[in-house]
Amino acid sequence: MHLTVAHEFLPKTPSAHAAVVMDHFGVGFETGRYVIADRLEIPVQPDDVVLFVGPSGSGKSSLMRAAAAQLANVLDADALDLGIRILVDGLPIPIQESLALLSACGLGEAHLLLRTPQELSDGQRYRYRLALAVSRHPEWIVADEVTAALDRTLAKVVAFNLRKLATRIGCGFLLATTHEDVIPDLQPNLLVRCRLDGRIDVVRQDVKKKTSAFQTSCSSPPARCATGRTSLGGLTGGTTCRARLTWRCYG
Repeated sequence: MHLTVAHEFLPKTPSAHAAVVMDHFGVGFETGRYVIADRLEIPVQPDDVVLFVGPSGSGKSSLMRAAAAQLANVLDADALDLGIRILVDGLPIPIQESLALLSACGLGEAHLLLRTPQELSDGQRYRYRLALAVSRHPEWIVADEVTAALDRTLAKVVAFNLRKLATRIGCGFLLATTHEDVIPDLQPNLLVRCRLDGRIDVVRQDVKKKTSAFQTSCSSPPARCATGRTSLGGLTGGTTCRARLTWRCYG
């Protein structure tokens, strides 16, 4: 796969405020064509987890969407209609698979399963978006700023589970993020690192079996934690509770 991504600068009308900026910094309106990549080779293979990482403005999202345009049966997680049904009814798969998948995405608390997407926080809603995308069994899932709305501990848990889900269900992922801390748990097959100076590094890496720092289980009964919340194998609140993930049940 070769990617060429460029944007034309739009014409602009000079103004008094623009003149102040131009005089102060010695710059003018940008014109012509801004090239992010010119025939950049991205060796994408079926079922790969591809991570585009870099600071905001480095072009990672544009590259990700250009790659998605060259693939078939692609589902954009960001474009999904989440609907109004409660979470446990919202996935088009059997109940046991649904519970395992929601738990793998960090939505295993019983009270969350009975909420609608509109009743979730931004981070919870994004996790549900990922679960809904996986449940539809596309060949590829695209997700921009994946895990960005999550706290960093939960982001690593979700990244670890996405890696396991991708391996088990044979689904490829095209993901973009500004946060590099998820790389060890996500273990992308292909890492595309974008830099603000225009350099782009593409690295294919072997995926090694990795034991998460978090306890995993799929047979434990629902546990009551310090907050009084019941978790169906998912993340539970309270400082005395350990996270239990159920990706082993799914697939």
